[in-house]
Amino acid sequence: MQYHVPYGQGEITFELPAGMRGQLAVSRVVPPLANPPAAVREALANPIGSPRLRDMARPGASVCIVFTDITRASPDKLLVSAILDELHAAGVRDEDITLLCAIGMHRPSTQDEKIAKLGPAIVGRYRVLDHTPRDPANLVEMGTTDAGVPMVANRLAFDADLLIATGLVEPHQYAGYSGGSKTLAIGCGGERMIEYTHGPKMLDHPGTRLGQIEGNPFQEAVQQAGRLAGLNFVANVVLDDEGRIVAVGAGHPIAAYDALVQIARSIYEVPVSQQFDVAIGGVGYPKDANLYQASRAASYLYFAPRPVVRQGGIFIVPARCQEGAGEGIGEQRFLEAMRSAPDVKTILDDARLHGYKAGQQRAFIMAKVLEENPVIIVGSEHPDVVRDAKMIPAETMEGALEIARHALGTDLDVLIVPHAIHTLPIVQ
Repeated sequence: MQYHVPYGQGEITFELPAGMRGQLAVSRVVPPLANPPAAVREALANPIGSPRLRDMARPGASVCIVFTDITRASPDKLLVSAILDELHAAGVRDEDITLLCAIGMHRPSTQDEKIAKLGPAIVGRYRVLDHTPRDPANLVEMGTTDAGVPMVANRLAFDADLLIATGLVEPHQYAGYSGGSKTLAIGCGGERMIEYTHGPKMLDHPGTRLGQIEGNPFQEAVQQAGRLAGLNFVANVVLDDEGRIVAVGAGHPIAAYDALVQIARSIYEVPVSQQFDVAIGGVGYPKDANLYQASRAASYLYFAPRPVVRQGGIFIVPARCQEGAGEGIGEQRFLEAMRSAPDVKTILDDARLHGYKAGQQRAFIMAKVLEENPVIIVGSEHPDVVRDAKMIPAETMEGALEIARHALGTDLDVLIVPHAIHTLPIVQ
């Protein structure tokens, strides 16, 4: 049987060698929306738990629309365009609107990336800025929660009379599901907040897992930050494995998010029969542009409610990684932490003893994975970076499978998850 896994903007096709038994895990197929622009307008016209935007906005009021950066597949051009129509219907002027790219601790977005996310007409007409997580002049301290989380937000977002965020509801390793308040809270959070919420205490908590919302301290911090920053309204989507919109929701940041999470669960959470010897996780564009993002395929499958690969088994991730580890400060911190430590145990021990800066959480997470399961990266354009990150480079899928066979034997059960960032296998 031939299997197909995304690789960049194309795919890799392969067969399993004799003795390897494959099981495919894909999200539930649902019909994509026939008319996404109409569906977005309908969602904005009938918001969940909130007045309509055109009824919330007023002439002369300042508006900030927070949108996702290029590492997220959220269809922001479609969402933002419809949001702008609502605002202009209320008499809001162009000069009172700021579009804020939620880069978190990623590198700043390029002009071409802003255009790719929003379209040339929007970028040419409105003020479009990147969040600056390390610039105190552009941040607001909002206090500390009872759980000890420092709340820090972008000043432009905090000071806006009307604060709106776009987003994508899909499985998320820390938040349970992304979307809702997260685009604002993390994408436009200060470095101190991002460090704490991505720190070892938070990530070692048993409630910080994929698919878990209730009792998840990360999700609680995200929602609290949204409330303190004054997030008024969100417009979120759910996508299928092909990146097509299957659901749209808008309205109150928590009510609209909760409604879409229920839809997302019914699509993304897929039962599988057992733990496996090998899991092949696809990523594809845009997340496989760098190792920081692409390695999520392995950690998502590891941090499923029950790890899908047995202890000692192997993860295989095809990823171009044309940007190496990634160009942002967070991505570079990840690489340095992985490269400088003699072994993964040192990474874990040092993090738990001393903490780490934002971005290094990916090193902590991957060290937890690598402590039990090797990770092979297939087709990386920077195999030296893969080695520095204590993972194994392989030129081809055939080469990766041969490494697995040499390490584990010929009688192997293999799980193929073409869209490992979306699909959440639930071991029965």
